[in-house]
Amino acid sequence: MGKKGKGDLSATKAAAKAAKRAKQESKAARAETKKATKNTKPSTTPANNKNQKGKKGKGKQNGGGGGGVVFDEGEDLDALLKQFREDWENEHKTTEEKVGQAPSRRANATLTACPLGTDLWLFGGEYFDGDRAMFYPDLYRYTPATVAASNAASADDAIVDHGTWRMYASPTQPGPRSAHQIAATAANGGQLWLFGGEFAGMRMTSFHHYRDLWVFHIATKQWERIDTKVRPSARSGHRMAFWKHFLVLFGGFQDTGARTTYLGDLWIFDTSEYKWHEIKQNDLRKPTSRSGFSLITSTDGIILHGGYCKRYVKGQRTQGVALEDTWLLKMTLGEDGDLFINGSIEWQRRRKIGYAPGPRSGCTMAVWGNRNMGVLFGGVVDTETDEESLESQCFNDLFGYQIAGNGRWISLNLRKPKKKGGRRRRKPAAPVVQHNQNSDDDEENAQNEDEQSEEEPEDDPDDPQKSVPIVRYNTMLAVQRNTLYAYGGIHETAEREYTMDDFHTLDLSKMDRFQCLKACPIDSLEWNESASESGSSDSDDDDSSSSSSEEEELPEGEEYEAEVVREEDYDPLLQNEELSLDDETLALLKRQREEREELRKRTETFLGVSKQSNRTEEDVLSTPLPGESLRDFYSRSKSYWASIAHEQSQGQSRGKEMRRDGFELAEKKYLEVKPVLQEIERIQREAGLDEEEMKAAASGKSGPGGGTGVDSRNRR
Repeated sequence: MGKKGKGDLSATKAAAKAAKRAKQESKAARAETKKATKNTKPSTTPANNKNQKGKKGKGKQNGGGGGGVVFDEGEDLDALLKQFREDWENEHKTTEEKVGQAPSRRANATLTACPLGTDLWLFGGEYFDGDRAMFYPDLYRYTPATVAASNAASADDAIVDHGTWRMYASPTQPGPRSAHQIAATAANGGQLWLFGGEFAGMRMTSFHHYRDLWVFHIATKQWERIDTKVRPSARSGHRMAFWKHFLVLFGGFQDTGARTTYLGDLWIFDTSEYKWHEIKQNDLRKPTSRSGFSLITSTDGIILHGGYCKRYVKGQRTQGVALEDTWLLKMTLGEDGDLFINGSIEWQRRRKIGYAPGPRSGCTMAVWGNRNMGVLFGGVVDTETDEESLESQCFNDLFGYQIAGNGRWISLNLRKPKKKGGRRRRKPAAPVVQHNQNSDDDEENAQNEDEQSEEEPEDDPDDPQKSVPIVRYNTMLAVQRNTLYAYGGIHETAEREYTMDDFHTLDLSKMDRFQCLKACPIDSLEWNESASESGSSDSDDDDSSSSSSEEEELPEGEEYEAEVVREEDYDPLLQNEELSLDDETLALLKRQREEREELRKRTETFLGVSKQSNRTEEDVLSTPLPGESLRDFYSRSKSYWASIAHEQSQGQSRGKEMRRDGFELAEKKYLEVKPVLQEIERIQREAGLDEEEMKAAASGKSGPGGGTGVDSRNRR
């Protein structure tokens, strides 16, 4: 092809300029049309009339009300607003359904006292049956009954709750979650503010943490999402409380499935300007990072008590720590009413005064506003029995924290009814795990002890202690006027964590006995064990019961004839006389038996070492896991083997050569322990473990859902 001449170039440039000019004019015309449509000003130009007749606008995005010529500006604006209002109502429409029974069994939900009225609000939660987990987005409102309900000592378990449960659903509402937090305020007709929480898959192998902020308007029963550019990070297990019009948030955790990170940051949301503020704290005078603590409001600020966290020490097993310290976040407004610039926010640690509960987790306080007191119920503490196991103890005792002044703990005890014609005698009080650091408190608590001092038979049906709910933790508490409401919780026995759904009330002004609105018999609770759990426990029971029954049923003199020999225990060497084996076969069998015994010893040694808590990082990296392929093993530890290859070559091996040598070292190690791994895999397959559970068992991690003690997800 020849070169273009100057004339051709000039023509091409002229055409390009003309096209560019036409494009700019078209763009400007579209902008003018869009602006005119947005301002709803009718145009008289033929082009605009043609556009209105030929096309519909972009609806509510451009502010138009649809196609057609606009004749009257007032009519179009009203129609536009009406359409917008209808669309908004459809998106935020809330349906109310009166349900005949209480919510399904769940844990880590929130039970909140309505700031205006006598109702209770319950949102979210999760249910774990030992195998699978379900998360809920439900919002319930409970209206208490006007008549007294049955007490927990009733013979009939089918106790009728005369209160009313209603469920609310909306297309615009928070997603399913648990371990979130809700704080209530009476402002603007009553509001419930929600932040955070978590959601997990059915097998709980992956987790999603929320960082969204929602407000539920009680007057209109509508949810509204509040989006801000600056906001706290995603988390669960945090706590929130209102002080004036400020929403205070502290702590929480993030769980990735492999490690839990506990948070200690402080945020305040100003509901007057809808803005988050992160508060800088003095690291030397602030609560440590934690979750699952109590956060209640006072006239001077916010009070924090207790909580839970995990301590990770290199070379040691993870330690769960139940905290028992108390702090006051003192908040003072400036002269102009400002908190963040002219005001002050600082932590002050409070001394422990009175009869305080011992260290425990899984308990939060509800505020008894009429007495300016926080009420605490239940909880759990883990005691290390040895290097390999923990023993958990749950509680069902009741404590009060007097907020005024410097704060004081008291033990809330039920009062026995007075009997006619009986002489009152002092009965020694049962020992309670408490910390008494002030001798003057004896006089204050002596009154409660005197009221319980009358001698009564142990089987007294009127004993108020028989009405106390069974031991548990993570109970959902709320106080409405003078009534304490306790819903559900987790009852822990051995390796099982049962989710409760019973419902109790207690008149705090009388302290006579708990009233049961809904019962939850222990024998009705479900727990779907994994194959490894059921196999280890049931097989022992079955073996012992079957062997004992066989011994009872066997005729005299036939015990040995009925003995069963398992296939893996069968040894031809013991049957040599009957089988008449030759010397060569006997030598082969003897060698095979020695190899099996050696393999069994190596397997036992390998399992013992792999479960030790003091293993170094090098030991973990250089040892393959059962169910792990060579490729996965090398991918996990290639940096370690590369460093070994570099050391062995005295620094001469580099690049591809170093990686190749490292792979050869990893392959050698893998083939060396492969027979042991295969033996372990055989044992674990017989126990019903899948590939992921084999790796988790070999690495010392708990399976999905955790278990009891430190590894439990419910230690919040």
